[in-house]
Amino acid sequence: MDLNLLNLKIQGFINDNIDKNTAKLALQKNPFPEVEWISILNQIEAKTKSKSKLPNWFLTKNIIYPSKISIEQTSSEKTAFYKAGIVSCENLIDLTGGFGVDDYYFAKKIKSVTHCEINPELSNIVKHNFQQLDVKNISCHIGDSIETLTTLNTKWSWIYIDPSRRNDAKGKVFMLQDCLPNVPEHLDLLYKYSDSILIKTAPLLDISAGLSELKNVKFIHIVAVENEVKELLWEIHKGYTGKINIKTVNILKETMDFFEFVLDDFTGIPKFSLPQKYLYEPNSAIMKSGGFDEVGTFYNLNKLHKHSHLYTNATPVTFPGRIFEIENTFPYHKNGMKAHLENQQLNITTRNFPDTVASIRKKWKIKEGGNRYCFFTTVENNNRIVLICKKI
Repeated sequence: MDLNLLNLKIQGFINDNIDKNTAKLALQKNPFPEVEWISILNQIEAKTKSKSKLPNWFLTKNIIYPSKISIEQTSSEKTAFYKAGIVSCENLIDLTGGFGVDDYYFAKKIKSVTHCEINPELSNIVKHNFQQLDVKNISCHIGDSIETLTTLNTKWSWIYIDPSRRNDAKGKVFMLQDCLPNVPEHLDLLYKYSDSILIKTAPLLDISAGLSELKNVKFIHIVAVENEVKELLWEIHKGYTGKINIKTVNILKETMDFFEFVLDDFTGIPKFSLPQKYLYEPNSAIMKSGGFDEVGTFYNLNKLHKHSHLYTNATPVTFPGRIFEIENTFPYHKNGMKAHLENQQLNITTRNFPDTVASIRKKWKIKEGGNRYCFFTTVENNNRIVLICKKI
């Protein structure tokens, strides 16, 4: 950690060049020869990425940033705030501390938080930044976190883990056993030190694959931000053998959309119909959850097709996803599309449809954008249709 980066003139230069092209800046002569030019450029890039993702860090003076990859991989403040709502207890140990964003928010809910990080440089940066952020109830430990766990020999209210994929696991199906630390391998050891474990994984992990490796799963939280799934949170409790609850959340600018259900517990019969006046598209967190029958039944909506994951009704209802008013519906026949679509400006979505968005645009010369939406999909009788809609 180079404290020379905190020089007032260097900090001023970094702030003056937020959002600037660092590739072009790299061609300039370093105005601060006492500090490596690449280090200054990295601060500019990392701080720029933090502007919307980590506003507290961005607005705090004398923050030092790690590599831009660490910033890209860290939780956003929005998802960290959500995670902090899951835990409420005496103490927590984070076995994969990283840049410390999650721990910053855990520390607002928990009396004592322990941050473990194997990279000494990153650990020192995090410790420095917590001082700038005026956080006093987080202790930082350098070294292998499993060794730290056994050395401290403490009973924790919660253990938090964000395992990272090993380099030699690239190209494989994403499994927890291919990550460090290997949670399935260490699970019995972890239970010696805590009865409650919260595991964060990338959305790439298939839910059924995660359940095949983990035991005692009580809740799976699927967290999206602005309709993009960012992480899965696996809440496991020692000895738990009950039903698995799926909680989905889509974090929007001013609100959160929630939907939850019990996995494999649906006993109803979904309703189907042709498109009515309104069309509903679930948010990405619900799509990841697989709760397609559950969400349609809960909101008393009709499905267009078992595999289309689009819903309809005659009267608008509040819904965790996008809602459209259907303006026109017509069957998909290649010879009859020209009059409806050619040279139009439309936002295109395909659901349970053989053609790609790109091929549809090219075939009918459809321009991108505008305020009209076009869905290419399949309905219950397996006929393919096109829906022209406006967003509500």
